[in-house]
Amino acid sequence: MHLPTSTTAVAAIVRTAAEAGERVKVIGGTHSFTDIAMTDGHLLSLDAMNRVLAVGGPDGFDVTVQAGIRLYDLNEELASRGLAMPNLGDINMQSIAGAIGTATHGTGAGHGNIATVVVGMEIVTGDGSICRTDEDNDPELLTVARVGLGALGIVTEVTLRCVPMFNLQAVETIEPLADLLADFERVMHATDHVEFYWMPGARRCQVKRNTLTGMPAAPQSKPAYIRDKWIAENLAFGTVCRVGRRYPKAAPRIAKLITSAASERELIDRSDRIFSSPRRVRFVEMEYGIPFDAVPDAIARIGALVASLPFPPLFPIEVRASAGDNIPLSTANGRLSGWIAVHQYIGAPYESYFQGVENIMNDYSGRPHWGKLHFQSANTLASRYPEWDRFQNARRQLDSNGTFANAYTDRVLGPVRVISA
Repeated sequence: MHLPTSTTAVAAIVRTAAEAGERVKVIGGTHSFTDIAMTDGHLLSLDAMNRVLAVGGPDGFDVTVQAGIRLYDLNEELASRGLAMPNLGDINMQSIAGAIGTATHGTGAGHGNIATVVVGMEIVTGDGSICRTDEDNDPELLTVARVGLGALGIVTEVTLRCVPMFNLQAVETIEPLADLLADFERVMHATDHVEFYWMPGARRCQVKRNTLTGMPAAPQSKPAYIRDKWIAENLAFGTVCRVGRRYPKAAPRIAKLITSAASERELIDRSDRIFSSPRRVRFVEMEYGIPFDAVPDAIARIGALVASLPFPPLFPIEVRASAGDNIPLSTANGRLSGWIAVHQYIGAPYESYFQGVENIMNDYSGRPHWGKLHFQSANTLASRYPEWDRFQNARRQLDSNGTFANAYTDRVLGPVRVISA
């Protein structure tokens, strides 16, 4: 394991490996469920490259950071400067490079994934060269490299277009699934950030609506936060999952227990504290982006699938939305997307569940989250990305010898193919 502290150190490692015909990969926050970071060659961690380097840009909102900074540290650094990310997912353990490289997203029909706020990058390419790109210097590369799966090079610095720090009003309710699906478009566009969690077999869901507000923070008290986030959502939920794993026939009762245990609440807090929550119960996950309008039909079909499974899911399904973008390998490329994430408690069977869900998603040209489990290959994925060849051209230019390839990229992107002159 290499632990470089600078871009020049990363470049030296890559250069030496490339000259020896060896491969290189980077490991980030280890949140990915796939083998995207595995290698038979040199493994790098950028954990020592975690500093804020500069704040500038036309409005003072562009923040350049080293690529290894974790989201939880980035959020604190931004807040200390009166800034924030415009949107985040519900987990903050990833490195910024890992989050953008896999098209990690939050929810909000008017918000793109995290990579869409990247306005500059520094990348070490397959021969150890250092390449810089921004909106004025090779904007084509910037667009393509925002979501790179680690296949274009090692991202060492990222410039993010942030926004002034803001508060969110969080309103969490319990509502019938049928009502949400019947009016899905209105529900998901009703405010800035909307998501809901549905335990298969239950009639009701937990709905979270987060709205930008100018009101001062009014967070939960510390005892209430510990009760809800640590005891209920982690300790108690983990215990229930262990029981379900041991006694799967109890799953229908568990579904009702989980749904009935969810509480309604309202609070106001700093945006990143609303977006992200502690997640200590271990699980495996698959998530698909599909055309927004297809979500209600897909959810109904998943409900029917679950009723036929030999082992039921022990985790709720998460439903979100995000805006389309122009990044070639972004899972939201060219379309407003609805997101359906399915989970299973660690150690419980998940294969038939995930394969069944994936079969459903295939009917909507579903695009799997690059950092989560799926069974697709380059042969099945290429037609789902209109700008697939645009990415492959950049890959050939930046890593013509496959220094950053591994079994995962060979499966989902195909081997690097150099076109002879």
